[in-house]
Amino acid sequence: MTDSNHTPSCYANTSTPYTYAPKMGKVYLSAIFSILGLISNLVAFIVLIKSCKQTQNTSRSFFLIFLGGLVVTDFMGLLVTSSFVMSFYVTYVDWRLSDPTCRFCNFMGMSMVFYGLCPLLLGATMAIERFIGIKYPFARSSRLSKGRTVSMVLLVWFIAGSISLLPLTGFGSYHIQTPGSWCFINISSKRGDWAFSLLFSLVGLISITASFLLNTVSVVTLIKVCRGAGRRQRSRDHEVEMMVQLILIMIIATVCWCPLLVFIAQAALAGNGFQMKQLLLWIRFATWNQILDPWVYILFRRSVLKRVNPHANWSRTSVVSLYPSFHENICRFTRSSEGSNLGSDVPENTKKSNVMSTSPATPSPSSPCLVGSES
Repeated sequence: MTDSNHTPSCYANTSTPYTYAPKMGKVYLSAIFSILGLISNLVAFIVLIKSCKQTQNTSRSFFLIFLGGLVVTDFMGLLVTSSFVMSFYVTYVDWRLSDPTCRFCNFMGMSMVFYGLCPLLLGATMAIERFIGIKYPFARSSRLSKGRTVSMVLLVWFIAGSISLLPLTGFGSYHIQTPGSWCFINISSKRGDWAFSLLFSLVGLISITASFLLNTVSVVTLIKVCRGAGRRQRSRDHEVEMMVQLILIMIIATVCWCPLLVFIAQAALAGNGFQMKQLLLWIRFATWNQILDPWVYILFRRSVLKRVNPHANWSRTSVVSLYPSFHENICRFTRSSEGSNLGSDVPENTKKSNVMSTSPATPSPSSPCLVGSES
């Protein structure tokens, strides 16, 4: 290791100078965040298993499988990466001496990429499933099964794993990062490193963008169905609950991952190095995604929301009734849009006959939007 010509690529100082500083971080902070994230994901996984056994809704069972894949991914990601970090702070190991072949460094770099891309890709896959389930429910019910849902989760893992393996083939590389407790993408001006950094960043940003667009369309469609005839045919409470959870997952992923993904893209395109403190900051931001994700399902369930708001009208089990202001806005939008549509779609002769009619008006059935607000 004294000869710089024989220094492995993962330890060579390229664009990110490495400094061995075992006392730079706080071991108790890493331990607290790791234990908190592991316990949160474990609790969420237990709750998901119980819900999966109790649910009789097909679309919800598919959604729970995706959530289960997300929880397992976050749990394993925290377990693997925190094991390396904690061992570094406890033993003060110098990976340049203990791992001269870069095997552990490459493994941790692969883990960082794999467990980083999986939640983003799973979020996009869940958004696609919800979009098809809400927009085209009959096509989804006839083609999607539990076996195919599990296959989709496995496919996401395969795609993320394939991307993480690319540096081992020479397309990009992993590099040890200050203070020596972790390895990550080598963001340098070399063509392979530059291309792999952009690939990682673009895959994450495209996944977040796709989730945002599809979730927006799903929410708009769900509001229309809520105020239409479809609301009388079957309850949409499960769809509302799933969309609330999915939107929160998307918001968490956006807040936690976008700064890091944008930073990597900017650093790769600039090609003139970057501040290591900024990379450490955004990596810590991204780590919070694995800690916060399980709490979305732990807290934002109907059973929990009933305890938080026990005075809500649960006679019709309407999730929308939990949000009175949101509910009023939907109904106001419904009445105005229905009135304008009726006024524009009714023929002229029908309008005249309605005006000249003297028969007493019969009360119309209550609007579906008012379900849940009636006493």
